[in-house]
Amino acid sequence: MNHKIRVSLLGTSDDEDYDGALAFKHYVETKSGGAIGVQLYPSGQFCSAERECLEALQAGVLQVFMFTTGGFGSVYGPAQVLDLPYAFRDDAVAECVLDGPIAELLSQTILEADLGIRLMTVSNTGGWRNFASTDRPILTPEDVRGLKIRTITAPLQQELVRRLGGNPTPISWPEVYPALATGVVDATKNGIHDIVSMQLHEQIKYVTLDAHAYMGGLWWYSEKSWQQLPESLQTIVLEGFAELKTTTRMAIRRWETESYITFQESGGTLHVPSADQRKLFKQAVVGMRQWYVDTYGEKWLKRFDQAVHHCESG
Repeated sequence: MNHKIRVSLLGTSDDEDYDGALAFKHYVETKSGGAIGVQLYPSGQFCSAERECLEALQAGVLQVFMFTTGGFGSVYGPAQVLDLPYAFRDDAVAECVLDGPIAELLSQTILEADLGIRLMTVSNTGGWRNFASTDRPILTPEDVRGLKIRTITAPLQQELVRRLGGNPTPISWPEVYPALATGVVDATKNGIHDIVSMQLHEQIKYVTLDAHAYMGGLWWYSEKSWQQLPESLQTIVLEGFAELKTTTRMAIRRWETESYITFQESGGTLHVPSADQRKLFKQAVVGMRQWYVDTYGEKWLKRFDQAVHHCESG
């Protein structure tokens, strides 16, 4: 029996997720000796919105889809703990946390909730979220006040903007460019490579590298489809996702450097916050932890804090 794995990607074929998916496809098809065929659908060709893709996973007509750690909050709210602002000091700590027990707990929780999806790995899908604006730079928290800022639909991302005095405006990824071009929003929160690969730098003129969130990518597999795979092929698929994770993390580090150059050559201005400016941003959103507890309870926050402490100490 030939098993088909359909992978839906909302981004283009010029980003790290597609690179990772290609590595997955090559590994799985080769190692399975043709028992598995992998089909990639970039640019929203299979499903164009997260809810639509989730339903396709649950139905088993789609096998693989990636949510950002923030975006998955629309499916399971407590998972937004992974997206708390300024929680990770660097890539090493972020990857240590996301490769650790907290991801396994999240996977088990979702399986027990019978949502019909299984977590396979956590990649990097864009580096770090930064503030990016069209008309004036965001150098301090005060500069956010009054701006219409594009966010994802996750409540935490919207609350973060409110805490800074901005107006959160949830807009789907394919609609960000026209929203910036027409003034529907004044700014967005994205990684530099996502900005350049989607040509957003034609509208965005300022990027502040505050790195308020690590853009982890949660890759999910249809549980219905997973149960139809023989155990021997499940092992190969799991190994394929390990290849995907390694590829995306390497790709984004390479492409971030190239994207910084492209952005500046197009006339854009990059701002690296000073230690004092960074402290102001952190202080402005310190209440996000209490907001999370008030909204989702403290169980996952305690798990998260323990994971961060372990990774920083190690």
